[in-house]
Amino acid sequence: MNKIIVKLTYSALCLALGLALPFLTGQIPEIGSMLCPMHFPVILCGFLCGFPWGMAVGFVTPLLRSVIFGMPPMMAAIPMAFELLTYGLIAGILYQLISNKVLGTYLSLISAMIGGRIVWGAAQLVITGLNGTSFPFSAFIAGAVLNAIPGIIAQIVLIPLIVFALERANLVFND
Repeated sequence: MNKIIVKLTYSALCLALGLALPFLTGQIPEIGSMLCPMHFPVILCGFLCGFPWGMAVGFVTPLLRSVIFGMPPMMAAIPMAFELLTYGLIAGILYQLISNKVLGTYLSLISAMIGGRIVWGAAQLVITGLNGTSFPFSAFIAGAVLNAIPGIIAQIVLIPLIVFALERANLVFND
């Protein structure tokens, strides 16, 4: 089996999921956007295919979704592109480097979630500064943590289960 073709196929599937999942979670008005639906496939892509593929899917997904569907708005999609790129980067690199796959999965996931949110905050700070507006720390905490609690919980529960199942089936190609 050609690993490049497999990684390309997985990446395309993750990109498609990143474009489609927000439509599904959007059907839950109270918490739909709080579930962070684009984050799941990007982080999974980093785990399954490695950091270059996770970075590419992460950067492209919010920008492409903004261009095709108008959501998120481009000014929100740009910081998200850097945030999701960081998720794919950190998840892919750490998962590959840590030999204990259970510990590696959780450490990679939590590190990616923290790193991505920090990058999102930095990108938001730059963009709001360029627009002549401010981005207070309270807005960072609200956007990066408080408004994302359902998604954070879902990611910590579901992503390791998916990775463990795919690892057990020898369907992870992060090398």
